[in-house]
Amino acid sequence: MAFRTAIAEWKGNLTEGKGHLKAQSGTLDAPYDFRARTADGKGTNPEELIAAAHAGCFTMQLSALLGNAGFTAERLATTAKVHLEKQESGFAIPLIELELEGKVPGLDAGSFQKHAETAKNVCPASKALAGAKITLTVKFG
Repeated sequence: MAFRTAIAEWKGNLTEGKGHLKAQSGTLDAPYDFRARTADGKGTNPEELIAAAHAGCFTMQLSALLGNAGFTAERLATTAKVHLEKQESGFAIPLIELELEGKVPGLDAGSFQKHAETAKNVCPASKALAGAKITLTVKFG
């Protein structure tokens, strides 16, 4: 089975320190810090990366489901909003909102909604993030 790697390096304490992330493919080579998670810091942060991964995985899964049903999307665009919240036990991700816009020739809105719900439930990222509530809003046409 395939696997992917990334390396995170951190220097300093949590609030003032700085980190660097690098993905195996070389497409991600970026700084990150605590301020980027909670305020106005520069660079990326884990929640932004989770959002990108979830949006990408969900959209690819939906494309596959549509293809298996004999449809090709003209356009699929997904925004993932990952909520970071301070709780009693520390920070958590309680909610991920997926917002999908799609245009698929020959497919009706109801069928599109059903395929999107299935994609939300079966994409590997959704499964990995099952500890968070995952919602889906669909705009079709």
